[in-house]
Amino acid sequence: MTTEPDTISTDVLRDFVARALGSQGVPEGDAASVASLMVEADIFGYGTHGVFRLRQYLARLAGGGCNPTPSITVAHETVATAVIDGDDGLGHLAMVAARDLAIEKARAAGIGWVGVRRGNHAGPLALYVRPQAEAGMLGMAASVGSANHVPPYGGSDLLLGTNPIAFSAPAKGPDPFVFDMATTVAAMGKIKTLLQQGQPMPEGWMVGRDGEPLTDPARKSEGFLLPIGGPKGFGLSVAIGLMAGVLNGAAFGSDVVDFTKDTTSSTNTGQFVMALDPAAFGMGDGFAEAAARVFDEMRASDPLPGHDPVRLPGDGKTAAAEARRSGGVPLNPALRRDLNALAADCGLAAPFAADATG
Repeated sequence: MTTEPDTISTDVLRDFVARALGSQGVPEGDAASVASLMVEADIFGYGTHGVFRLRQYLARLAGGGCNPTPSITVAHETVATAVIDGDDGLGHLAMVAARDLAIEKARAAGIGWVGVRRGNHAGPLALYVRPQAEAGMLGMAASVGSANHVPPYGGSDLLLGTNPIAFSAPAKGPDPFVFDMATTVAAMGKIKTLLQQGQPMPEGWMVGRDGEPLTDPARKSEGFLLPIGGPKGFGLSVAIGLMAGVLNGAAFGSDVVDFTKDTTSSTNTGQFVMALDPAAFGMGDGFAEAAARVFDEMRASDPLPGHDPVRLPGDGKTAAAEARRSGGVPLNPALRRDLNALAADCGLAAPFAADATG
């Protein structure tokens, strides 16, 4: 049996994911939209937050914690701001609505800031900031994590999630600036991926309650994820919780529901998306040109001995994505087997043979 990733046609993958979501009552249009975004995550290299998450989404749909037929509405609105109510539906749907509304408001008012409440896990935040950069705007998005894996700095109670944040900006050239990170040293999705593949995690990602390094992903529930930069990462995570959670009337702290362990309860996941038009500052296309000049200076910096040349967040993503669109998405054997098992659970044909190439 091969241990190397095989490439799977993006069309085949999208069709399978859409049919799997449809088997749990998701309407055809919504299923197609979410499937496209999930595959888009893999196309841009965010494999821990793409089709890998299908099992979790199907479990929440089957358990009743995720509403297959949400009515997504604008709960509150001003000229430049709004709050989207996701009606407990698949999180991608509410976040796309928030992203598109933020861009619309930025075109009219210079800035658009749209929060989400009663959302769900929505894949990588990069999906909701890259379009702003492609439209010549700056973008930002953040989310309260879908489970608490982190104690407050110096404490021992799990009251914080990975609480990711992402930024984007236009730059003259093939690649916009796109920066997407968790406020922990590693995202929980990376640990789950290692668990699925039977691989250990590096020291420094998690510690046990005894303070010793934890490297077995099967024991992840016995320890804590570590924040980036110690107290600085903790403070950033709290700030995100205030803006994405409390400000939107969404869950934060002990109110957060573990969306993997609890498939029946509403998570009331909170997120926000921002769009900022440089034209509102008198810049227009000049921003992208100025950013490209600064980025080129950084790339031209002589690398330290033993280091690769300087890269900016987002460098190479456009070409890599185009290669995957035409040549297929690589999926590791463990994930292929899991997707085939999900197909059987949903009464669908296996999307591909476990050892077949795309």
